[in-house]
Amino acid sequence: MASSQDVHVRICGQEIIKYDLEIKALIQDIRECPGPQSVLMDFNSKVKEKFNQLRLRIQNMEQMAKEQDRETDKLVILSETESHRKQMLSNQTAWRKANLACKLSIDNMEKDELLYGGDSTVKQRKVTKESIVQTSSDITESLMSISRMMAQSVSQSEASIGTLATSSRTLLETDDEFKAMTGTIHLGRKLISKYNRRELTDKLLIFLAVALFLATVLYILKKRLFPFI
Repeated sequence: MASSQDVHVRICGQEIIKYDLEIKALIQDIRECPGPQSVLMDFNSKVKEKFNQLRLRIQNMEQMAKEQDRETDKLVILSETESHRKQMLSNQTAWRKANLACKLSIDNMEKDELLYGGDSTVKQRKVTKESIVQTSSDITESLMSISRMMAQSVSQSEASIGTLATSSRTLLETDDEFKAMTGTIHLGRKLISKYNRRELTDKLLIFLAVALFLATVLYILKKRLFPFI
C-alpha cells in the first residue's frame, strides 16, 4: 500500500502536468490571437497566473523530496522536480516568442490602419509599444526567477550527490572490514580444527604409551612371580 507521502507526491505531479497543459494551450491562443491588444493582455494575465500556480506546486514537490526518509526516494523526486523546472523554463521561452509574434502582427495591422490616417490609430500604436515593453519586462523577470530556482536546485542536488557518495564510501569501507573479519574467522576455524586433530593424536599416543607400560609391567611381574610359566 502506498504511503500518504507517495500519494501527495503523485497528486502534486498531476497538478503540475495540468498547469503545464493549460499554459501550453494559452500560449497557442496567444500565437493565434488576431488582436486587439486588450485580448492579448487578458491572455498574458491568465498565463502569468498559471505560471505562479505551477511554480508553487514545483516548490511543494521539492519540499516533499526533502521530507523523504529514504535517500533514493529523495533523489528520484528531486530529479522529477528538476525536469518540471526545465519544462517551465521552456514554456516561458515559448510564451515570450508567442508574445513577440503576436505583437508584431498587431503592429503590422496598425501600420496598415495608419495609412488611412487618424490620431486614434497613432495613440493605439503607442499603447501597444508600451504594452510590449511591459510584457517583455514581466517575462524577463519570470525567467530570472526560474533561473534562480534552478541554480538553487542544482546546489541541493550536488549536496545530495555528495551525501550519497559519502554513504557509498562508508559502505565500501564496511564491506572491506567485513571481508577482513571473515578471513580472520576462517583462519581461526582452520587453526581450531588443526588443534582438535592434534589433540586426538596426542590422546591416542598417550593411550598406546600407557598400554605399552602396563604390558611391560605385567611381563616383568609374570617373569618374577611365575618364572616356570
